[in-house]
Amino acid sequence: MNAARVSRGRVAGPAIEDQTRRRSRASLGASFAVRAAFIWPALLAILFVSIFPLVVSLYISLSRLKLVRGGFEFRFIGLDNFRELYFGGEQRHFLGVTRPPTPLGWLVLGAGLGLLGWGLYRAWRAGASPTGMVLRVLGVLLAAGAMWLLVQTVLADGGRPGTAAVTVIYVLVGITAQFLLGLGLAYLLTQRLPGQRFFRVVFLLPMMITPVGVAYMFRMLTDTGKGPLQPLWAAVGLTDYSWVNDPWGARVAVMVGDIWQWTPFMFIVLLAALEGQDQDTVEAGLVDGASRWQIFRHISLPAILPVCTTVVLIRLIEAFKIIDLPNILTNGGPGTATESLSLHAYIRWRTLDLGQSAAVAYSLLFIVTVAAVAYVNLVRRRVAEP
Repeated sequence: MNAARVSRGRVAGPAIEDQTRRRSRASLGASFAVRAAFIWPALLAILFVSIFPLVVSLYISLSRLKLVRGGFEFRFIGLDNFRELYFGGEQRHFLGVTRPPTPLGWLVLGAGLGLLGWGLYRAWRAGASPTGMVLRVLGVLLAAGAMWLLVQTVLADGGRPGTAAVTVIYVLVGITAQFLLGLGLAYLLTQRLPGQRFFRVVFLLPMMITPVGVAYMFRMLTDTGKGPLQPLWAAVGLTDYSWVNDPWGARVAVMVGDIWQWTPFMFIVLLAALEGQDQDTVEAGLVDGASRWQIFRHISLPAILPVCTTVVLIRLIEAFKIIDLPNILTNGGPGTATESLSLHAYIRWRTLDLGQSAAVAYSLLFIVTVAAVAYVNLVRRRVAEP
């Protein structure tokens, strides 16, 4: 009897294990089917609305629209659209008119190249991998080329920046001013000043207005002939001056509008970061006799540095896509002096030059990607440093 039970137990053991494995496989198959049923539709939708337009626009950038009987067709022309932008008839529009730099331009170029070389040397001394060094060298070469273009078009007698250089100017000036103003206002409102609740609401008002509304508002404010600030312009003798007739005056008007609109975004994020820092460390610094500036420099700023880097990255990506202000405020003028890359692509699209428009858009995508990756790598090393 005992031998029979033992033999039946030995036979039943593998059977139970096989049944358990089959149930486990069936359960895994069912869970996989459920996950696929919920995940794949969303994944396919994301691929359709993001990847598919990128592929189609890439093909359009390598083609030229041709009107035919009953419709239109795209004729594949390779890299001719990009060649036209960088080396052809559209070079002055896209890159600008280059001239030999002024002494100030040479000084700025030398300082910039020195900083790039120093950063490359530090990476080599820190023991960067060969792949990392190759990528850094490529980044330095791209940055040096962009700096050379800016110096030849902006800091040169007779130079004229193209839409690429104008967009970079908008981004650099705008983000710098927005960050400094937003950080300064946020720091002031953490000092328990009277009326801080009122100013919190007032500082957020520009962000509640649409970009088109901001553009029309600044279009009225900069009207020196009949705008609401006409008495002020008359008092300083600017009634006969037109902002849109001067290239740099028009660019300043666009940058001021952009700074006024997006400073509240920096302000509200940095204010939340400052109010969320550890107050015990701040109070300990005050007890030890540290000044307000020392507390901000050595305690508050390092504490909110991750938030600062993130908010600057968000604005960096968005600032490259500026289009509403230059389109409505100056219509890209005078000439193409205030035209951004997004507006350049839009104007080409409106004139049915879809291939050139897609080429400009892909050039903008490349510039934004390189700038964002370089910024993230630079900031990651700075934040990681003790």
